[in-house]
Amino acid sequence: MSLFDIVRKALLAGFGAQEKVKEFIDELVKKGELSESEGAKIVKAWTEKAGKGTEQFTKNVSNMINKTLEKMNLPTKKDIEELNKKVETLSEMIKKLEGGEKSMN
Repeated sequence: MSLFDIVRKALLAGFGAQEKVKEFIDELVKKGELSESEGAKIVKAWTEKAGKGTEQFTKNVSNMINKTLEKMNLPTKKDIEELNKKVETLSEMIKKLEGGEKSMN
């Protein structure tokens, strides 16, 4: 199972839990144990808290991935672009040198 699959399942579980909380609160409202406004406040507060938790989870996973990639010492997109520019420059220099040798012969 990849890291992506783990993150996706965790987020989906969070969404499922959110739906269960809403269903539970709705049931309490139907039974008259909570007023609609109290139920709405609880659902809103729980949703906000869950959203903050999801944001923090996402940040933590992102940081973990970035640290892992740093340890792997993989070239970044910027590194590759810089190398491509150098290769292009060297290729142009070689073409000029080859062109100069042909004119001498």
